[in-house]
Amino acid sequence: MPATNKRVIPIKLVSVAPAKKKKAKKKPAYDCRKCPGYCCSYPLIEVTKRDVARLAKHFGLTYEQTEKRYTRYDKSEKAIALRRQKDRHYGHICKMFDTRKRQCTVYEARPGVCRDYPVAKTCGYYDFLLFERDQQEDKKFVATTNS
Repeated sequence: MPATNKRVIPIKLVSVAPAKKKKAKKKPAYDCRKCPGYCCSYPLIEVTKRDVARLAKHFGLTYEQTEKRYTRYDKSEKAIALRRQKDRHYGHICKMFDTRKRQCTVYEARPGVCRDYPVAKTCGYYDFLLFERDQQEDKKFVATTNS
């Protein structure tokens, strides 16, 4: 038999690791639905043009109508911010906040800053609120930091 030039290609056995599972986002250690809206009482809730456009679409208004009706210009911060209204707990609160139900009226169209808040896994006010509600034995108690 004539000799043949056969090339042998070595095959390495490689173990294939299972595909990495995406890590599920950890739920935050707070529940905004149980909060009386502390972050909504901040003196300046800055909005972007994109936020105003989102609110305009939500309300079925023009950009200009929405800007005039729901925002104000803060000269000291040189920023567009949401207008405010009186609130019995915090003095003033976001105009988009329902002070009777204690919840956002534009949650689906809320500004980016509201979507991102708080940037941490916990909310200091929510922790304070739970502590105070437990101490007062009142699940609806609204804890404030002013006297």
